[in-house]
Amino acid sequence: MTFTRRLSHLATLCALSAAALLAGCVEAPKQQGLSDVLERPAERALFTGIRAYDDAQYAEAEAALLNALAIGLSSPKDRATASKLLAFVYCTSNRVPACEAAFRSARQSDPAFALTRSEAGHPVWGPVYRKAVAQ
Repeated sequence: MTFTRRLSHLATLCALSAAALLAGCVEAPKQQGLSDVLERPAERALFTGIRAYDDAQYAEAEAALLNALAIGLSSPKDRATASKLLAFVYCTSNRVPACEAAFRSARQSDPAFALTRSEAGHPVWGPVYRKAVAQ
């Protein structure tokens, strides 16, 4: 093996070693679990609101979801979820203007927000949703 060729191999080995060392120095992003997320007050309020909604405790759900939005949810998707559930609560309690405003708020929070096909077909809030997103 010629000197030049050995030098080329040595340079390649040095480059690979340096890359491996640098890769070891880069810290992997910390994985967050549910308990980490629930330490944040707004996210805990959202979780409480979702649970209350699922348990048909609509007054409690409304209070918790409004609190989550007021405290400041960090994720646009979470803000949209809170607004969507508020819209459902408002529509089922015949507060149509508030329902429509909540759907608009969900869309403003997350432009990709959309109801699922079954949610959009709901006879109570489906028509309000379609009106809100058409504006």
